[in-house]
Amino acid sequence: MKTSNGVKITYIANIRFPTERAHGIQIAKTCEAFAAHGAEVELVVTDRATGIAEDTQTYYRLRRVFPIHRVRVPDIVHWGRAGFLIESIIFALGARRYAGKGVVYCRDEWVLALLIILGVRTAVWESHTGAWNSAARFVARRARALIPITRGLFDFYAGHGIPKAKMLVAPDGISPEDFAGPAPKEDVRKRLGLPAHAKIAMYIGGQGGWKGADTLYAAAEKLPKDVIVAVIGGKKEDVPMLAEGHPRVRFLGPRPYGELADNQAAADVLVLPNTGASEISLRFTSPLKLFTYMASGVPIVTSDLPSIREVVDEKSAFLVPADNPDALAEGIMQALENTEDATRRAGAARVLLPGYTWAKRAERILAFLEAPSFAKASDGQADVIGYLS
Repeated sequence: MKTSNGVKITYIANIRFPTERAHGIQIAKTCEAFAAHGAEVELVVTDRATGIAEDTQTYYRLRRVFPIHRVRVPDIVHWGRAGFLIESIIFALGARRYAGKGVVYCRDEWVLALLIILGVRTAVWESHTGAWNSAARFVARRARALIPITRGLFDFYAGHGIPKAKMLVAPDGISPEDFAGPAPKEDVRKRLGLPAHAKIAMYIGGQGGWKGADTLYAAAEKLPKDVIVAVIGGKKEDVPMLAEGHPRVRFLGPRPYGELADNQAAADVLVLPNTGASEISLRFTSPLKLFTYMASGVPIVTSDLPSIREVVDEKSAFLVPADNPDALAEGIMQALENTEDATRRAGAARVLLPGYTWAKRAERILAFLEAPSFAKASDGQADVIGYLS
């Protein structure tokens, strides 16, 4: 494994940590991978309460530790935009003292804009949503490098005048070792309270926004009675209301990252129903669940969107029109009934995974950051990682 020359990276994240949400996994695994490649990594987060009893290393199954600093902030994000901005300012002021020499790496354009104003010179922005508000414009033009997570984001920022040589496309990924040797399907189903012999179509992730969960709920009504749609994720307090509103769906509530590999093994089909009505979903997202699904060996049924096609196609997944419950139900049944084809596609998805590991991602980002002036892509083309030719 190629190692870094000891570049110092201060990853600054205005989040509760650890958190049950996917961005916590992404941040923890990114820091771990940077550290494994020889970078000197520190993570700066808030001191907001998490409700998670496990320590960070155990919760995220980290094999490489790195220092974590916590900035004291008022827990006022729930106040809305005003609360978020006040909390962000306080957090940025507190985080500034950890941002000395080296790279300041951040996903939050508002916090990074404040840090640049406060004197941070070597800023790297990892963009996930295609933000182009005043803070995003300020950061995109002044940061030393921009790390978009999809080609769609790269094209978006290039279209707004950001130099291509300043950007590196770095899709999300997985730690393959976290998904080796999942528990037997029958054991996992017993633990989750799922029938041993039913056909299970499972979704793991958030319930709102552009995730497309409502399309899956509607599709559940169109499936045969012997097919169960099981959903893991969301908030525990929302489960009773969701279960009452969608009786054909089994809501299992949030589950820790450490269970993910086993829980996926309980499924006959894994579903990714992202909407096509949101530009984030359509072009910008690099869903963590897609890569974990690919590691499972379970057939994937997913919305047919440009962001998804950056990673998989008809050879490695069942792609269906987005926002169409009938098409989603048909895709689920196609995967369940055509077992030979489904097994072949699931295997093809697994073959793609070596291009999408946190380790590979960190190696390429560090090489990009260590190149002169962060300008490795001197020919003006995107230096894209994770895509196999």
